[in-house]
Amino acid sequence: MFEKGPIRILDGGFVRSSSDFSLSSDPLYLSNHTQTFERTPQGTTLEDVFHKDISTPLWSAKPIDEDPETIIATHLAFLRAGARVILTATYQCAFETFYKAGYTHDEAVTLMRKAVHLAWEAKRRFLADQTSTSSSSTSSSSPTGNIAPAEISIALSLGPFGATLYPAQEFDGLYPPPYGPHGYAYDGTPPTQLADIANSFDKDDEREEEENAIRALEVFHLGRLKVFAEDEDTWDKIDIVAFETVPLTREVVAIRRAMTALAGSRKPFWISTVYPSGLFPERRASGAGSSREHVPVQEVFRALLGTCADDDRIGEDVIRPDGVGINCTRVEYLPDILRSVDPHLPASSASHKTFLCLYPNGGDTWEPVTKTWIPRSQTQAGTSADGEKTRTKSWAEQFGEIVLDVVKDIDKRWSGVIAGGCCKTLPDDIRELAGFLQVAGKKT
Repeated sequence: MFEKGPIRILDGGFVRSSSDFSLSSDPLYLSNHTQTFERTPQGTTLEDVFHKDISTPLWSAKPIDEDPETIIATHLAFLRAGARVILTATYQCAFETFYKAGYTHDEAVTLMRKAVHLAWEAKRRFLADQTSTSSSSTSSSSPTGNIAPAEISIALSLGPFGATLYPAQEFDGLYPPPYGPHGYAYDGTPPTQLADIANSFDKDDEREEEENAIRALEVFHLGRLKVFAEDEDTWDKIDIVAFETVPLTREVVAIRRAMTALAGSRKPFWISTVYPSGLFPERRASGAGSSREHVPVQEVFRALLGTCADDDRIGEDVIRPDGVGINCTRVEYLPDILRSVDPHLPASSASHKTFLCLYPNGGDTWEPVTKTWIPRSQTQAGTSADGEKTRTKSWAEQFGEIVLDVVKDIDKRWSGVIAGGCCKTLPDDIRELAGFLQVAGKKT
């Protein structure tokens, strides 16, 4: 069972962990009850900590078949750092990516389901270790103390359609027909010129084409969901479904339609969008000339949370997600994005509060063509009012302060907050974030 709490800590780069804290009537009270989400565009911990080569179309899903114990060990690393909701190693999993890697349809189904069972096995081992530790010592070395089985949840990680393409299109949203107007062209176009390429449809002249694209994306997402939902043993082990790094509003709508189509098999779910340069990747013609403008944040959240009155692509009976969020985005972009969200939440969302998911990346930049990480530039130390150099804040401190600001007004906007890390954040980062928030809770 997945229980929402006012604040949780999500994991870092595969997996990602999130400690779930309860809030009392105080502005911020972080109890010892922790749950955690783990996920990344999974793989950075497999690379950086476990030194695995995952340079295949399957990325972090490759070890599901070849090295399942490493998948379990990665889940355990985040659980031991304080994670209480673990996200499966299925972000890159889709029939298309398995076919590219040489697997058959039946093999793909088996491996996708196996990833859920590996997360379940990690949970089982972690709880067994906790029981053994508690029985042999009166003081627990766990960062969260004794853990009850119900405190650990399993989240099914599902990336966008763009994660199945080469190069990956989570950050540019260039989807080929019928999923979009234009795919990525292998013509040496510099990345700086990609902003001039259409990744959305003209609302007035291309309504039918956009609806066809939404239907194609719905079929993609529903087909993948059914791999898990049609196997009772696997589906019962999943507590929540996480759609991540979504770069286009039409895909947001398609995901909501797909979850609606599951009907009796419905699980709680969240949809997280991405802002790689502080802007949503979807671009529309601005009117005059061929210049294109990024879709504003408020329009993204209308697609996430609105009804057909807010966005006529949604439909009357389409369900809302239980959570919405921002992932794989640099920490420094979050404050401006959140300020853009608050005044523009759809009026219809007031009676259907969702939780907010925030899991920024560690600051490095993913280069999809070469499949390499470009390290972030060295953060400059700050300067105090008297000209003295100040200590550079860590990722956990920078992000933790943002989370605390969100929590101040939590009752006005959200039912809870999930906070954690995405690519290039590791178990130590999540441990530090959990500690930072716990200390802040004790001070309030």
